[in-house]
Amino acid sequence: MYQRRQSTEARVGNIGIGGQNPIRIQSMGTVDTNNTEGCVAQAKRIIDAGGELVRFTTQGVREAENMKNISAQLKADGYQTPLVADVHFTAHTADVAALYCEKVRINPGNYVDPGRTFKHLEYTDEEYAEELKKIERQLVPFLNICKEHHTAVRIGVNHGSLSDRIMSRYGDTPAGIVESCMEFLRIFKREHFNDVVISIKASNTVVMVTTVRLLVKTMDQEDMHYPLHLGVTEAGEGEDGRIKSAVGIGALLTEGIGDTVRVSLSEEPECEIPVARKLVDSIAECAALREQAEAGIKDDTITLSVDAPDWETLQLKAAMAVGALLIDRKATKLVISSPASCASPARLASLADDILQAARIKFTKTEYISCPGCGRTLYNLQETIAKIKAATKDLVGLKIGIMGCIVNGPGEMADADYGYVGAGRGKISLYKAKECVEKNIPESEAVEKLLELIRKDRA
Repeated sequence: MYQRRQSTEARVGNIGIGGQNPIRIQSMGTVDTNNTEGCVAQAKRIIDAGGELVRFTTQGVREAENMKNISAQLKADGYQTPLVADVHFTAHTADVAALYCEKVRINPGNYVDPGRTFKHLEYTDEEYAEELKKIERQLVPFLNICKEHHTAVRIGVNHGSLSDRIMSRYGDTPAGIVESCMEFLRIFKREHFNDVVISIKASNTVVMVTTVRLLVKTMDQEDMHYPLHLGVTEAGEGEDGRIKSAVGIGALLTEGIGDTVRVSLSEEPECEIPVARKLVDSIAECAALREQAEAGIKDDTITLSVDAPDWETLQLKAAMAVGALLIDRKATKLVISSPASCASPARLASLADDILQAARIKFTKTEYISCPGCGRTLYNLQETIAKIKAATKDLVGLKIGIMGCIVNGPGEMADADYGYVGAGRGKISLYKAKECVEKNIPESEAVEKLLELIRKDRA
């Protein structure tokens, strides 16, 4: 029986997250944060589509300060939706953003620790404890600013941007991801800072679900019950991005976990909102479908019957209903039926294969790990994804990462065969797994260079 996990409430501007509040839906802008008019226009589209929070990247102090102008223009136009600043690499930027935004997202992987290089570091216990003290010295003044200005905080851990320090001690594991979060959260608790939301994201649905479950267990053991933000990062676009998001996010929602949701698609950000809304509105139904499907498992096969008014809704419900069962390997085969007029047997069989791929069980086509883009992205992400997909769509089992910048780039592509990462304005770096093989290629040449690399290796 579905029952939502009980959490404390975090106040974010004029809305509450967690507690008795409904599950909130949000998205993130892709416009340069210095472009006030562009950000305001994009925020309005997100809000008009039903978004309840809007996030923008703040690479530095200049972008953080411009959040004040974006907020003022939105409020002048009658929009009161909370704004969130996304901070990486420069902790001082978070201090500035806290003056102007209702919430600030910080990433434990690069808030104080330097950007990861995948080098193994050795620490004595005393040295490791001193590293934690460095975090506290930087974090406490930030929390004091947030208290003074009633600014909420999201501790946003990404599998793709864990610090070398964490990976050296815990490995690239769910335990390491959770500890990266808990180091910060323990400081928040000691400082009696409660307007905090937590997220743990990964492009791999199994890693994402497993780690969030472990985080909930760990928080419960330490008497913490903070609200959780859910998302599968770098999910991609089109049907694949929607199905992957539904498998990962849906697995947790049907278990009662989650207080706010973002579906990360490599599309215009307002396109994310109706997808997230369908997931949230389908929780109870999909939880019941999951129970029925689990009871009927036979010969390693899940048999699912699902109805929906349109194909996208059917895809989302099916993926959401069986996500946890597949991630937990209760079965490794899936058969879907539906009375819907849009659902032919061939289409349903293809959907089953797509869901199995999203759950990392069976790969029947090329896998794309692509980010949704943000103000850090300095090339045409959607156009590039289309070019790469058109040229590689028949390479079954190949995994290609297409990333706007280096924040999660090499990390989220850790299990990808090749990576295409924005390195600067109009410049691209190419990767084989975590290894950068060509740097700062002009954007006009980069797609063909990637294809040459793939063709050479496959030959």
